[in-house]
Amino acid sequence: MSAVSVSGRESARALVLATAAFALCFSVWGLIAPLAPQFQEQYGLTSTQISIVVATPVLLGSLFRIPIGLLTDRFGGRAVFTVLMLFLLLPVFMIGLFGGSFSGLLFWGFLLGVAGSSFAVGVPYVSKWYPPEKQGLALGIYGMGNIGQAIAAYTAPVIAAALGWQWAFWLFLVPLGAMAAAFWFAGRDAPVAGPRPSLAEGVALFREEAGPWVLSLFYFLTFGGFVAFGIYLPTLLVDVFALDPADAGRRAAGFIVLATFARPVGGWLADRVGGVPALGVIFALLPLLAVILAFIPGMVLFTFAALSIALLLGLGNGAVFKLVAQMYPGKTGAVTGVVGAAGGLGGFFPPLVLGVVRDATESYGFGFVLLALFAAGCFAANMFYLRKRLEKGA
Repeated sequence: MSAVSVSGRESARALVLATAAFALCFSVWGLIAPLAPQFQEQYGLTSTQISIVVATPVLLGSLFRIPIGLLTDRFGGRAVFTVLMLFLLLPVFMIGLFGGSFSGLLFWGFLLGVAGSSFAVGVPYVSKWYPPEKQGLALGIYGMGNIGQAIAAYTAPVIAAALGWQWAFWLFLVPLGAMAAAFWFAGRDAPVAGPRPSLAEGVALFREEAGPWVLSLFYFLTFGGFVAFGIYLPTLLVDVFALDPADAGRRAAGFIVLATFARPVGGWLADRVGGVPALGVIFALLPLLAVILAFIPGMVLFTFAALSIALLLGLGNGAVFKLVAQMYPGKTGAVTGVVGAAGGLGGFFPPLVLGVVRDATESYGFGFVLLALFAAGCFAANMFYLRKRLEKGA
């Protein structure tokens, strides 16, 4: 299956629609985390319990990327994105009615996690509109939809303080409905030559080689780290530095914004120098910064290290998906689903680990040590497997 020639205007329209839809879905996906300190105080939750509440939407958003990526390859991004946003109207509405308890937050937050699967719709949708030499930058721009998490981190505490936490969710009902209509009526799938791959063909790829699993490992770190920091920073900053929730939310939003705007730069860099060299530098620097955080330094040094990590994770996000589109052009949705799921799971486990580590040791230090070790392992896999794999021909 190969792309058919399309106009620049059509490609740009597809990119704008996909990025806007992704940003909106990511806003919905990130609504629980900035309200976590309020939920913890209001409902008397332990650090472990609030970690579970925060991480639960990430779990479904991660795992659902696998089937939704396959469905996008099969049925196209226009239909899948539209249905996804219409479905989200249910948990967004219901969590405001029945989310006033640990079990309510857990159940409706789990369904809210479907919003996180939106990433696996947009990558194959966008990549088919662009030639290989421009896919890194295009996918990096699409990835800037991550800014939705910053919107949630910044606005949710403010809305909750003014109108009640329920309205932090309900105010997204109209934008979701409007965006679903816009995507259905204004969007279209890129024309391609040949039949779409079957679901079985997409699944078979993962039995044939290790490449998708190595890319999944990298995205587990780069995107998972982005999500984990984004959703847990408000809780950590309130706990360690005694910030008020609104201030902690703003600082977390700054982390998210920096990582988000670094993403297209990472894609552009991978277009120019290659994904493997770009990731080599990123994975070499991450362990050093994680070790700094492990000592839980003062606010200035903590901020420097955290923002530097945000920059590297954003660059890494863009570089990884340049490699996905480059190595698997005919099955981008299938590979995106699995790689994206790994990234989402990378956002699910660290908050749980940090919560457990905090309860057990009264410090977050050991959690950042684990981050340093994992980044070092990714550096080794990049240099000693992926580099040789590409040298032999993708």
